Amino acid sequence: MPCLVAVEGRRHGRVTNVDSEHERIEADTKDWTWVLNRPCPACGYDAAATPAQEVAGRLRAQVPLWQSALAGPAPRVRRRPSPAVWSVLEYACHVRDVCRVFDGRVTRMLIEDGPSFENWDQDATAEADDYPAQDPTAVSTELADAASVLADRFDAVPATAWDRPGHRSDGSTFTVESLSRYFLHDLVHHLHDIRR
Repeated sequence: MPCLVAVEGRRHGRVTNVDSEHERIEADTKDWTWVLNRPCPACGYDAAATPAQEVAGRLRAQVPLWQSALAGPAPRVRRRPSPAVWSVLEYACHVRDVCRVFDGRVTRMLIEDGPSFENWDQDATAEADDYPAQDPTAVSTELADAASVLADRFDAVPATAWDRPGHRSDGSTFTVESLSRYFLHDLVHHLHDIRR
């Protein structure tokens, strides 16, 4: 789903770099906020049934699964199942960056009154940072570090702060609570993507 429009979307099969092995396809501009109200039919994640206080633990539980996926032989980790679908490495880079972006957003929501988030262009990030060329071992460590920082951030949210708001550039309003549940779908769904 690309375009969480501020984490604007997800990557379900999105690619950005173009060469003999890669294709550029249109970015997904769908509004994925619906996952807060009903289970995702693709990955099964049910945000409505996920207490925000469990997000940190579930995030930590995702890390070894991503590290295991990245631990395979480099050619397999870098190989795209088709030219228009991201490799395990590219998905992992995206997940690492999603953790970083959401940490920044949660931090702002906890210290600012109703911050507005600039659009994060995930496709531009993937291209500028050359996801396919990154080192899987380094990405594994970076993903674990980013997930740990964000999980600690969620664990430290005071009971009175879960309802603090923040606003995406597309007009969607989240609370810390809803943003945490929305965020977790990204990781669960992309793990589903790489296991298909």
